[in-house]
Amino acid sequence: MKKEFAVIGLGRFGGSIVKTLAEEGLGVLAIDADEDRVNEFARIASHAVVGDTTDENVLRNIGIRNFDHVIVAIGENIQASILTTLMLKELGVGNVTVKAQNDYHEKVLRKIGADFVVHPERDMGRRIAHNIVSNNILDYLELSDEHSIVEIVASQKMNGNSIIDLDIRAHYGLNIVAIKRGNEINVSPQASDLIHKGDILIVIGADSDINRFEKKLWNK
Repeated sequence: MKKEFAVIGLGRFGGSIVKTLAEEGLGVLAIDADEDRVNEFARIASHAVVGDTTDENVLRNIGIRNFDHVIVAIGENIQASILTTLMLKELGVGNVTVKAQNDYHEKVLRKIGADFVVHPERDMGRRIAHNIVSNNILDYLELSDEHSIVEIVASQKMNGNSIIDLDIRAHYGLNIVAIKRGNEINVSPQASDLIHKGDILIVIGADSDINRFEKKLWNK
């Protein structure tokens, strides 16, 4: 079953997360107190609702506890961010990622049970979205609108195969620029180098090719 996400706060950061999750074909509920913002994302998200998430009844009526992961991307209103996070955890949401404005805000968020706290730059929404979507991609660095470098965990399907056996460049248009195994890192690996399950591959290429590569090699 596909994971279901909810994003609270549709500013630059939250909006970019909604767009990326939607592009991945995932179910995402977009929530904001501003009706104009909600209308903007109504055609992008699976669902979009106007609501004050500091009101526990609003969260209950949305059925927020049924979502696998909730991202609190509320902007400057630190009090609303804290109250929303507190109620999400009290209502039993398993994974809550919260945007922090400063170190003090982060300390409070961690004390009340936030699972992940981020200090995003203006355009970091895409990176956070990719990290929470995939259990296999460990890190994600955007090079441009369409190209990235990712750290991806080698699957059982790759185990014992060399780079040339997998022929990743021909099939996916990607390049493996390094392989990490334990504390060792193999920079500029040779075509004959073997890949083992659990290795961390540093891969560079187009986002669409990276997504195709990950889905193919992790599909049972």
